[in-house]
Amino acid sequence: MSASAIFILDSKGKVLIYRNYRDDIDMSIIEKFLPIVIEKEDEGQISPVIQYEGASFIYVKFNYLYLVALTKRNANAAIVFAFLYRLINIFLEYFKDLEEESIRDNFVITYELLDEIMDFGYPQVTDSKILQEYITQQSSKLEIAPRPPMAVTNAVSWRSETVKYRRNEVFLDVIENVNLLVSSTGSVLQSEIVGCIKMKVYLSGMPELRLGVNDKLRLEPNSNRSKAKSVELEDIKFHQCVRLSRFENDRTISFIPPDGEFELLSYRLNTHVKPLIWVESVIEKHAHSRVEYMVKVSRLDLTNLIVC
Repeated sequence: MSASAIFILDSKGKVLIYRNYRDDIDMSIIEKFLPIVIEKEDEGQISPVIQYEGASFIYVKFNYLYLVALTKRNANAAIVFAFLYRLINIFLEYFKDLEEESIRDNFVITYELLDEIMDFGYPQVTDSKILQEYITQQSSKLEIAPRPPMAVTNAVSWRSETVKYRRNEVFLDVIENVNLLVSSTGSVLQSEIVGCIKMKVYLSGMPELRLGVNDKLRLEPNSNRSKAKSVELEDIKFHQCVRLSRFENDRTISFIPPDGEFELLSYRLNTHVKPLIWVESVIEKHAHSRVEYMVKVSRLDLTNLIVC
């Protein structure tokens, strides 16, 4: 993807801050953005991608703010949206809350982030842990920095070599959500499990961790293993720290982890799942003045179950 500029606007369309990366579009075109959005809303044709005079506005709305990517090229809109949401998460990690006041109070840091995250309209550094090493809450520290932090130039960019803890600890959580589609007659039409492995790592230095994968796990849909004795995962996404070549060779998840909390991998399991909670209801009408509801709730014997 490439973007000519990134804008942050308030709810009235006023520019709070922007960064022009390519200088190939007249920046005054942003004045047309909100009137077009309002016009589209009135017509019932609102879209997250708006084209105007050869330029494209790709935007997301968050807390009464508009984050707008402006481009003249045929950019991949899905990647631009992913970048904008990543930008929101970075601002939240810096400011704790993203709103008009937080942008105004942290104008210098916001501009520094926009300058470092993109170069000539192409995303560069979007890892908040790396950014926090050389863009701090006190911007004056940048003037005395003798050189870029090792995390920026190191082969393992997501972790600093200087991390030290008095007590080394690793926490691993497997979190799974069950999605069910149930018909009006109570039969399960579709079910799936969406899961992820989250870790909290508090280790000194540059440790290398390894996780073994159960032999019953299948990651390739066309594998020769019997489906009856295996578990097939789909839509697997690894964190960038995982050595994919090592995993393909011996099915070992080997990685040098980032410091702190991160998501190691996410996956989807398309299989028949018994409902964790089952609700049955019977409605009886008595004459014209009374309705009787009988509701029966049952659940599986599980621990740490959260119903959303």
